Parts: sequence; C-alpha cells; structure tokens
Amino acid sequence: MTATHDVVIIGGGLVGASLAIALEGSGLDVAMVEAAPAAAMPAVFDERNLSFAEATVNALTRLGVMQRLRAPTGAIARIHVSRRGDFGRVLMQAADHGRTAFGQVVVARDFGEALEARLAEVAGLVRHRGTRFTGFAADAGGCRVLELAGAGPSQLRARLVVAADGAASGVRDALGIEASRHDYRQVLLVARLRAARAPDGTAYERLGDDGPTALLPRGDRAWGLVHGVSAEHAPGVQALDDAGFLARVQDAFGWRVGRLLSVGPRSAYPAVAVRAATTTASRAVLVGNAAQSIHPVGAQGFNLGLRDALVLAELLVAAARQGADPGAADLLSAYAGRRREDRVRTLDFSHGLARLSSNPEHGASLLRSAGLVALAALPGLQAGVAGGAMGYRGDVPDACRAGAVR
Repeated sequence: MTATHDVVIIGGGLVGASLAIALEGSGLDVAMVEAAPAAAMPAVFDERNLSFAEATVNALTRLGVMQRLRAPTGAIARIHVSRRGDFGRVLMQAADHGRTAFGQVVVARDFGEALEARLAEVAGLVRHRGTRFTGFAADAGGCRVLELAGAGPSQLRARLVVAADGAASGVRDALGIEASRHDYRQVLLVARLRAARAPDGTAYERLGDDGPTALLPRGDRAWGLVHGVSAEHAPGVQALDDAGFLARVQDAFGWRVGRLLSVGPRSAYPAVAVRAATTTASRAVLVGNAAQSIHPVGAQGFNLGLRDALVLAELLVAAARQGADPGAADLLSAYAGRRREDRVRTLDFSHGLARLSSNPEHGASLLRSAGLVALAALPGLQAGVAGGAMGYRGDVPDACRAGAVR
C-alpha cells in the first residue's frame, strides 16, 4: 500500500535537511527522500567553506544545529573588499554595526555531520535513504503521487512536495517549470590554505577579471580559499602543482596575509546561475538551489536557500495548527509572496556584482572605483549592504532573529 505523507522533501542536503528539522513538533507527517545511502553523506557536504550570515547562525542555533558542530567556526568580524586594478576599497567592521561578527565560517562536511546528528533526533521523520525521485504518476485524492527508485518504496503520496534537490532539480523538470541559466564562464577552485598571518576575523574578497579570490577566516587557524579562474584556463590551473598554484593565488590576491605557505586538496565548481521561472506549482514548491542558484560572490547562496526553508516552515506550522491543507494553493501563494523581495533583491545583487566585478572595461573600472569609495565613505549606504550581508533582507523569518534556542 502506498504511504501518504503531509510533506515529502526531495533532497537531504543543506536546505532539505534544515527544513525537516524546522518542521519538528509541527504535527505534520513528514518524509524525506535522499539519494545518498545511509552510510554516506550527500556530496554537497565536502571541504567547501560556507559563510553563514548572522541571520543563518541565529536560525541554525535555534534549530539546535550549530551546537552540534564539532570543529570551531571562524567569526567574520570585518569584511575587506577590493579589486585588482581599481582604486578604492571597502572595510566594514561588525563593531560599527553593533555586532561582534557579521557571521561565521563553517566547513561544509562538519555542517553535514551536525545536521545528521540533529536529524537523528527528529521524532517521527521518515527517511527514505538511497532513494531517487524519478517522476510523478497521476494525482490521486488531493495528493501528488511520486515515483521512486532505489532502496525505498516505489511510490509515495504527498499532500505537498518540496523540491530541495539542487540546481539540476529533477522535480522542477517533472513539474514543467522552466529555468533560465547563466554560465559565467568561470570555475571556482576551493581549498584550505595556510599563510604567514593566521586569520584575525577578516574575510577578504579580492575581485578580478576572472572572478573573485576570497580568503575566509576558518576556525582552525587556516584560511578558506575561493579562487576564480576563467573556464578556458581552468584545466591548466587545476594541473598546477602546489607551488605553482600558490604563486598564482598570491599574484591575484596580494600580500595582505603575508606569504601563502601551503594549500590542501583543491575542488572545482563551475560558476553557473539558475533561476526558476516560478517557485510553486500545484501541491509543490521549490526551495534552495532548486529554486535558484547564484554566483558565490557575496556568499549568499545557502543563506538565501535557508530563508526559503524557514519561511515555508513558518507557513506549514501555522497551517497545521489550524488543521489546514499543507498543499493548499493559498499557502503556496503566501509563500511565493513572502519570498519575492528577498529572492529578487539577492539574485539581482549577486548577478550584478558578478558581472560588474569581472568586467575589465575602463568605464566599468571607474564605476566600480566610485562605488567602492562611496561605500567606504557613506555610513548609511554601508549599513544597507551590511544588513543584506547579515541576512536581513525582505520578509525575514522569525527564526533568523536572535532568541530562544533548543
């Protein structure tokens, strides 16, 4: 007999798992379909360095996830932005905005382990691991019917389907939702790096023609490196030995942290933005990268996706208290409305910054330089940028504000 659930989350990565935790105690019957088997972590939980905005730290603390991190996090007390070849730079201090930190740097693998520890405590959550979504069968009885393959059942019924299955979302495709795609023709190389100067709480973003070179302050006295290269040159850069790679990064970044001493294994990620035309369909909703994936300049991707999950959780919990249908059209309309401003502003900001920052034309250089000078000189303008960097944009979920924790 096909099981019926109130909510079925497709995808057990950063956003899907966070949503499952946020729905704990709601009274909803929740299931999660995860492609990774029980003995493995999803591929997204690798050695990447995640920059959590203050709002994200607040929410994950309230959900009981931050407390389960085993490795120390790195506080971002200041943000330094500059661009090679342009004059002007911006230095934003958290203390100037009444904060000790704008956010925290967390290693993705450690975050994945903390999420897994927290998920294991969520009572009533049904997890179908080693199971893939393959499509929809005909709707039945006010439910979507999901077709599955792998270790779990072959079908599930859901009053609401949540697509949290990444930028190449199979659920989005099966729903017939179109998505635009922009290839920045950049590859981002990610690694752990040591330098003569240990992290002091500064997150550096050095912009360039081929993308950003960022150094993020990890909690283990190393730096988290993100180095953008053109897609054309990426194979050659990836083939460099450690000494050659460090020399390239030193040339791109400069000497703000002294000589770069060593680098760990490198991973490569193409910079591609995907934006779904709509985030809802009949009894279905897209969250996280299934709804939108963005260029990592500004470090807003996961933060934006988590806010998707938290707003959806707020609406579902409120509906459950009233005995309402979790897949009702008015609930999904309310979700889309609440997410619109944050989504549009964050996507446009990220895309505009990525395009402008990598444009080598003289006119773009003058515009960037003027912008950096203005941002450094005008406290009001800087306050708006800082608020966005901390995750306070648009309709902010309640969990993102500091408060009681589990």
